[in-house]
Amino acid sequence: MLIPRSTTRFGAERLRPSVGFWILALVASIGTACFPLAEIETPAATSSVSAPYGAATLFSDRANIESESVPHERAAAADEPLETGQEPHQGDHGITHQMMVLVLQLAFIVIAARIGGELFERYLKQPAVLGELCAGMVIGPYALGPYLTVIGGDPLFPLLVGQSLPVSAALYGVATIASIVLLFLVGLETDFPQFVRYAGPGAAVGIGGVLGSFITGDLCYVLYAGVSFMDPAALFMGAVSTATSVGITARVLSEKKKLDAPEGTTILAGAVIDDVLGILILAVVGGIAEAHGAAQGEVDWTHISWIAVKAFGFWIVATAIGIALSKRVVASITWFKAPQAATTLSFGLALLLAGIAETFGLAMIIGAYIMGLSLSKEPISHYLERSLTPVSACLVPVFFAVMGMLVNFEAMGGALLFGIVYSVVAVFSKVLGSGIPCFLVGFNALGASRIGLGMLPRGEVALIVAGVGLSAGYIGDDMFGVVIMMTLITTLMAPPGLVALFAHEGEGLAQPKDLRVEEAPKGKREKLIYIDGLTWANHDLLIQSLRQAFEDKGFFFRTVRKEAGIYQMSGSYEGERVVVAMRDTKTRLEFKTDAACHELVKAMVETAHVDAQHRISRLRVVEVDLDEVRPAP
Repeated sequence: MLIPRSTTRFGAERLRPSVGFWILALVASIGTACFPLAEIETPAATSSVSAPYGAATLFSDRANIESESVPHERAAAADEPLETGQEPHQGDHGITHQMMVLVLQLAFIVIAARIGGELFERYLKQPAVLGELCAGMVIGPYALGPYLTVIGGDPLFPLLVGQSLPVSAALYGVATIASIVLLFLVGLETDFPQFVRYAGPGAAVGIGGVLGSFITGDLCYVLYAGVSFMDPAALFMGAVSTATSVGITARVLSEKKKLDAPEGTTILAGAVIDDVLGILILAVVGGIAEAHGAAQGEVDWTHISWIAVKAFGFWIVATAIGIALSKRVVASITWFKAPQAATTLSFGLALLLAGIAETFGLAMIIGAYIMGLSLSKEPISHYLERSLTPVSACLVPVFFAVMGMLVNFEAMGGALLFGIVYSVVAVFSKVLGSGIPCFLVGFNALGASRIGLGMLPRGEVALIVAGVGLSAGYIGDDMFGVVIMMTLITTLMAPPGLVALFAHEGEGLAQPKDLRVEEAPKGKREKLIYIDGLTWANHDLLIQSLRQAFEDKGFFFRTVRKEAGIYQMSGSYEGERVVVAMRDTKTRLEFKTDAACHELVKAMVETAHVDAQHRISRLRVVEVDLDEVRPAP
């Protein structure tokens, strides 16, 4: 046996759940009890639909704001909009009718998003995420939604007013779960050593992008309205400009297999820093705005400092604990015999960490990403990716379609010229603010452009922050429309721009050899193994047999780039985690791995060769008389 008996199919030792694991679970439960989610009232500042991204936790003390503070004029659509909390055609139907409406909403969203994504990919040569966003805009409550009806004549996507988001809490909850799935998978796909290596550049990118966007966004409103830099409206317009939505960029990077590239890991690291700093800026702006509105008010810096300590503390501690205990966590979840148990338990932990992150003032998606990142360095990560891919294919388009539904076309017309100027400033400030620091950390102009565009989308985070300012009365309905315009422009610009820049085969690093090549550990020199003599007639069959041989030994077989013939096998060999890279050139197979794994690869190839020969020997030609099997007229 090449794999020790104590090793499971996931490449981890089969152990009973450790005491440390259960202690960690207990601490997590206590943390949830000590920092419960704020009770959210119906006003927009603290609407329950805002909770998944941290805004509700920061402003839960504003639950007494009257819902009349939200202007209702923009909601005058085709049909009369529904008031906050009102569900269409409730009557005697109750929860059953609401669930029926939700199911029909999801059906329309999934189908429309799939069609939109396919049209954009096939005919416009653009990422599917753009089609999904546009599909949501078309069927959303600000467009065709009120005209699409369900049983009983109720609108399928009614326009809900009196809250920061125009969709129901149930539908937004499904979108939130979809975003957690997306970021959990992004964390699993992240190359952990590469992430650690580019954490420094990521911090520089995140800080530069936040500072540049906040200052220019604030100054832009100052010049437009003639107010001071510390005016609450100006501060909120600056804070809105800082919020990066990593979900859209992560989707494009994942589709293009660039998550492990230096630019991809830097963007992800920078997005985490960006989110933490964005929460802190939102807290500071909220404190200053509250003091500005109160007579002789003073900023509560103690409260703001506590928010900062909680956010940074959770981020650092959760990441450190997750990385330190990842092997124990894997051993615990693989203790269950059912193959699907590992997937369900790991996703359950991602949901748990996402919820705890919200209680500490961070976005839920950051908690999910930390969980995925912690497991990314374990062999089980490839199995989890493969298991969650079908779930992601169904749920993630829902997330982007719902984001498209938030676009209010009518609100954009209130300050159209300023909206265009503000959007242009937001684009350049983010691209330059995140891109310029890249030159100081080893990237060239191409790499800096990729990273700057990757940090560009504002997405749902900006809308939620703007909703907080709108409901609290710090910004008006026209400025909310400006934020929507900026969000739409930055969201639609980033995906095609990233695709075009990554289509350019140039290197993004200024000195690729010095930065990308690491010395192999002592006694672990890499070795290339070649298998010649392959033809079009047998190489596919041999690859299938190789995959079966590696999987039988507990390895995970991953297709990295099928069109380029690049594959990866990872698992445990002689008590250590090993990775074997394979490239199919159509005339030979090339294996790259540690020199110590030479015998492993040789044994796998011999096993696969025997299996392929056995399959060929079983082939036979069968002659069939079509007249005998053709049905009689």
